[in-house]
Amino acid sequence: MNTIIIRPIQPEDNTRIAAVIRQVFIDDDFPKTGTAFADTQLDFMFETYDKHKAIYFVVETEGKIIGGAGISQLENSKENICELQKMYFLQEARGKGIGFKLIEKCLEKAIEFGYSSCYLETLPEMKVAQNLYNKFGFEYLCSPLGNTGHTTCPVWMLKDFEN
Repeated sequence: MNTIIIRPIQPEDNTRIAAVIRQVFIDDDFPKTGTAFADTQLDFMFETYDKHKAIYFVVETEGKIIGGAGISQLENSKENICELQKMYFLQEARGKGIGFKLIEKCLEKAIEFGYSSCYLETLPEMKVAQNLYNKFGFEYLCSPLGNTGHTTCPVWMLKDFEN
């Protein structure tokens, strides 16, 4: 893999990032309901993150989008908590340190936006991702926060930012 570019999503990326996320669910045989796979905003990622205190990054190499992740206010929560959302990579992009760089970039933005903590939901099968989240200081929770609609994601984690 040559040069990796991490950049904010653009309108023309919508179709490509939606295809990447859906491909990950198909390749890894993850549940299709109660997860990001079924989210209506998946086909409108630019528009979904084109709002205050939100951003979505795509990861690109040689003109091909190979993954992405974003942050936004935790849905259905009045607390000052963002959610790390829709972090997925094609198999060819995994194990190269890209996820680390992307989480780092998302958390930097979360702090810049003034959030007090960052929440995420994931699948039990995503052990490698959970290990990465742990390295960034995310800790497991006993119950979900907000109401994201991701009923098939029973692993909840939270990282508090130092004040």
